Amino acid sequence: MNILNFILAVILFFFIFLIGIIPLRILYLFSDLVYFFLYYIFGYRKKIVYDNIRRSFPELPENEIKRLVRLSYKNLSDVLVEGIKGFTMTKSQLKRHHKVLNPEVLDEYYDKGISIITLPNHYGNWEWGAMSPALQAKHKIVALYKPLSNKYIDGFMRKNRSRTGSFLGSIYNTGRIFEEYTENGPSLFILASDQSPSNAKKAYWVKFLGRDTAFLHGPETYARRHNLPVFFVDIQRVKRGFYELDLILLTENPNDLAPGELTQMYAAKLESVIREKPENWLWSHRRWKLKKEKE
Repeated sequence: MNILNFILAVILFFFIFLIGIIPLRILYLFSDLVYFFLYYIFGYRKKIVYDNIRRSFPELPENEIKRLVRLSYKNLSDVLVEGIKGFTMTKSQLKRHHKVLNPEVLDEYYDKGISIITLPNHYGNWEWGAMSPALQAKHKIVALYKPLSNKYIDGFMRKNRSRTGSFLGSIYNTGRIFEEYTENGPSLFILASDQSPSNAKKAYWVKFLGRDTAFLHGPETYARRHNLPVFFVDIQRVKRGFYELDLILLTENPNDLAPGELTQMYAAKLESVIREKPENWLWSHRRWKLKKEKE
């Protein structure tokens, strides 16, 4: 298995090198090809995508649903290609293509030595999110991620994405990482928060896009445990390959909120963003695989 993982890693590294020497504007021709294969040839999770969009927007006519499905695959294809390109992008390119509009809103907390939590999501390009913030914010960037099973690819990804100054930590060590980094200067924690949790009982349940939806308990748990300010990260595509990130304060004092209220605020903000441009969210995720138990 280790030999197979090594071979797969070598193939990926060669592919990354190949992608790296091609300008991004030309790579979008490849993205169009990826879209064609994902949507028309393989039908990658097409039933899941269609069902998620259909049930989230029951008021829309069938032709509009199908249009959103197609556009969501185009978004996914662009993000996949951009994610690979990100391994070879320069720091100046990352700052230009993934721009934080208002990093100054964090300065007050940095000056006071206060760590913060940011909650991005799988909307627009999330792949550059572990690298670009370290180039635009004063805080130490700590991005939590789920390690890959292939240790060669995981090691390469972790090393590459930390080259801008970020620290990538395993979600399995979240508690320890929060303890360590909140005690050693102001840090900015990045917690992607729109995945489906594995445990329905530990999740926070809220109404989201018209359905009972389980949200990860981690972001609220650590925000309340350390009483850290929490920001929603709104990522919008300005044009192909260019994104702007707006940091929106959800709360400065999570412990002043009722249990579950912070998660509801995050979900409400995410829903409002999705409803503006539904095609830019990751609809291929099995977001509603968990069912709420009857009380």
